Amino acid sequence: MQMGVTLLDRGCRFAVWAPHADEVFVLGTFNDWNGTAHPMIKDEGGHWHAEIPEAKSGDEFRYRILSGGKEFSRLDPYARRLTNSAGNAIIQKDIPGRKPGRFDPPPHHEMVIYELHIGTFGKTGTEPGPGDLEGAIERLDHLRELGVNVIEIMPVTEYPGSYSWGYNPAHIFAIGSEYGTPHSFRDFVRQAHDLGMAVIVDVVYNHLGPSDLDIWRFDGWYEEEGGGIYFYNDHRAKTPWGHTRPDFGRQEVRDYIRNNALMWIRDYGVDGLRWDATAYIRNVNGGDGDPGDLPDGWSLMQWVNDELKNARPTVINIAEDLQNNPTLTKAPQDGGAGFDAQWDARFVHPLRAALIEHDDINRDMEAVRDAILHRFYQNAFERVVYTESHDEVANGKARVPEEIDPGHAESWAARKRSTLGAAIVFTAPGIPMLFQGQEFLEDDWFHDQDPLDWSKKERYAGIFRLYKDLIALRRNKAGHTRGLCGQEVSVHHVNNNDKVIAFHRWDQGGPADSVVVIANFSAHRKQEYLIGFPAEGKWAVRFNSDSRFYDGEFSDTGSAEVIATADERDGLSSVGTIDIAPYSAIILSQE
Repeated sequence: MQMGVTLLDRGCRFAVWAPHADEVFVLGTFNDWNGTAHPMIKDEGGHWHAEIPEAKSGDEFRYRILSGGKEFSRLDPYARRLTNSAGNAIIQKDIPGRKPGRFDPPPHHEMVIYELHIGTFGKTGTEPGPGDLEGAIERLDHLRELGVNVIEIMPVTEYPGSYSWGYNPAHIFAIGSEYGTPHSFRDFVRQAHDLGMAVIVDVVYNHLGPSDLDIWRFDGWYEEEGGGIYFYNDHRAKTPWGHTRPDFGRQEVRDYIRNNALMWIRDYGVDGLRWDATAYIRNVNGGDGDPGDLPDGWSLMQWVNDELKNARPTVINIAEDLQNNPTLTKAPQDGGAGFDAQWDARFVHPLRAALIEHDDINRDMEAVRDAILHRFYQNAFERVVYTESHDEVANGKARVPEEIDPGHAESWAARKRSTLGAAIVFTAPGIPMLFQGQEFLEDDWFHDQDPLDWSKKERYAGIFRLYKDLIALRRNKAGHTRGLCGQEVSVHHVNNNDKVIAFHRWDQGGPADSVVVIANFSAHRKQEYLIGFPAEGKWAVRFNSDSRFYDGEFSDTGSAEVIATADERDGLSSVGTIDIAPYSAIILSQE
């Protein structure tokens, strides 16, 4: 039975799961909120259903549940639209799903992700309240100009109050009423597709709520102070965000999560999901081990990921697990959870540490080397690499420029070292990601009530150009950096005394493919510095983060090309002499 509301040729069919209820009624604007006019019929599985000819799209409604001598007024758990998190459900007219063949996301090795928060990214006016989907649509041209091809959206489902990061979902099927309607979200996805950008949505299945959580003790039943039919009712319910972990072993709850995941793909046409805190789906305390002490959570991830692939083979499923467990991205038939990629804690933490450290002597080039080389299995694109995300720029941490020079995120040091970090992100193997505003030196830390300062795009126009150029190189837009889309990497030069590191990226190798990246993590310019190259001849400098094109206070150190001669160096067949500025990176390739 299809749960929730189904529009018929005449009226609507309502279906709700309430196995412990004695009676259930539908009431709403179509019957003047009459609590007895439309009783529902119960089947053997505890599902209730009713067909109401008077009900139509746009009507508000609720369920009246009688159970054990008590009465409850409940929202439809499958409601696609609410007046607000504590208001009424709204019957939503079906929205057209994705048309087959209209848009496919880029292959993983060409993806560049931009993470954004609708409430702060989409704020366009001075009126009170958060930004919305319409405002975010207005900003899509900015993302096309920047060159990203995947947008990752922090959760857009209904949450309590006006402001939220979205990781406290009250109703996982409903688009947040502060952000817009189901149609406005579908418009956002369509327009992103029209501009060549895929859309990934963050989903939260490790816990629900905990506030304005209408499915809590939904039909009156519960055990041990638990949450009732949708939740574990013992020690397994406990999470850092409340005792609201869904019961991953109960089929109706598994169906609820699976149907929600499929909704994003089928009904809205999104191209992938990023699962929040998967460690807390497979482990009670978020520890490691596979499948851990919640095998039902592990099997749920396997099942849903498999269902999503069956529904749309090009979908990308990303885990935020952060436990360095390679089994997350292993295929379900091989015992894995079936994710395509996962956020890589082994990359972000050592790289941020090297950028933020005040004293050069303490920068660890071997740790940076290990961050560049780390991978979960053989596929380099099973990881997402970044220096900023919503987690990394909040909860006691700030934006990278702010961490480098607190209170002076616009300083020379902050600009130099943060852009050095960006160069590593976009040249290391993996799927690169940046967080909203990073491309124009946004400072401070992430607040859900603090919109992006769009004036910085003009103020730091050079920094924006730097990110734009890095993204173009990463995507091989000019046809001479194919190696950045390849699987192969060799960190052939690590100088922990001078704080210089160099690595070679390639797909098949050779001209227009092999890329050499050289980074100076020290405050001292390096002149006539010898570096190994994989081939002799002329190597053109495709990018120099010290260029005055990016900032008038940068020094333009270095030449436009390097001539490598046949002489073994760093384990490679050729050697070249470079000149590189402090806290800078250069990217080279051959014609």
